Amino acid sequence: MKKIVLTGGGTAGHVTPNIALLPGLLQNSYDIRYIGSYEGIEKELIEAKNIPYYGISSGKLRRYLDLKNISDPFKVIKGLGQSIRLLGKLKPDIVFSKGGFVSVPVVLAAKIRRIPVIIHESDITPGLANKIAIPAAKKVCCNFPETMKYLPKEKAVLTGTPIRQELLTGNPENARSYCHFDLEKPVLLVIGGSSGAKVINDAIRAQLSVLLKDFQIIHLCGKGNLDSRFMAQKGYAQFEYISQQLKDMFALADIVISRAGANAICELLALCKPNILIPLSAAASRGDQILNAKSFEKQGFSYVIEEENLKPDTLLNALDTVSRQKNSYIHAMKQNSRMDAIQTILRLIEEELH
Repeated sequence: MKKIVLTGGGTAGHVTPNIALLPGLLQNSYDIRYIGSYEGIEKELIEAKNIPYYGISSGKLRRYLDLKNISDPFKVIKGLGQSIRLLGKLKPDIVFSKGGFVSVPVVLAAKIRRIPVIIHESDITPGLANKIAIPAAKKVCCNFPETMKYLPKEKAVLTGTPIRQELLTGNPENARSYCHFDLEKPVLLVIGGSSGAKVINDAIRAQLSVLLKDFQIIHLCGKGNLDSRFMAQKGYAQFEYISQQLKDMFALADIVISRAGANAICELLALCKPNILIPLSAAASRGDQILNAKSFEKQGFSYVIEEENLKPDTLLNALDTVSRQKNSYIHAMKQNSRMDAIQTILRLIEEELH
């Protein structure tokens, strides 16, 4: 039996594409193991799929001054030693990495063990973790055509991002019942990412009474971000994080407000959901979400509000515009020539083993 180790974590966006690959890998008779951080979100998501999970020490490599820059390199070195031992024990034929800092010691250990590695970059420009990993990789999969110029020509493969196929099978009535919604108003789904987004949460709740005149709202606000003031508010359903019911909530949603992480926006594209993107600001990130959002806006898939411009009037104007132009956004997304990322990546994995 062929053995594969998957790695990636830190946010749901570094895990869900790996989860999307699981059915195809199992169908192709792979023995699958996962290496992630001790207690990252990847641990919960992967163990729920009954995949053997191994935690290692991980640290973040920052581009800015922080006291943790002193201690975290030692965590990475410890994680490298653990990964070398783990890969020696598991003896995989190949490693597939979705990125995030936990993946760095795993990829470097695979190079030391002479195990082929394929990595995936979702954003337009490679993040620091993948920049470190690229020299150790046989192939680098990417999501945007614009990314190809940032990658070694002999390694770069445009694949798109693997989308969990179950997201395409949602039942809107299940979500309507789960959220206790009626049939009278359209549904707005707000997603701030797996850890939530305070600026989006605050903007939605500040305008809740106005928004509820026109919408019923499902608000995925992130861990620890539930607001007790609105627990009994009719037409407003708030959750820290949703897994099983997410496909049904997507099916029910008429408009989605989301951050602009690459995996999140590719799911919106696959589902043809009219959307408003509020990318993480350049002050709080390396600006990858801004580039992702601008690419989608240029292609007519999304309406974009930059975080610094998120105010009551800009939010309400955006919702009015997207509501009126829903069909044009849906048409643009349907015209997009979608790549079959799952099959392309599975084929690359098979090719590296022969």
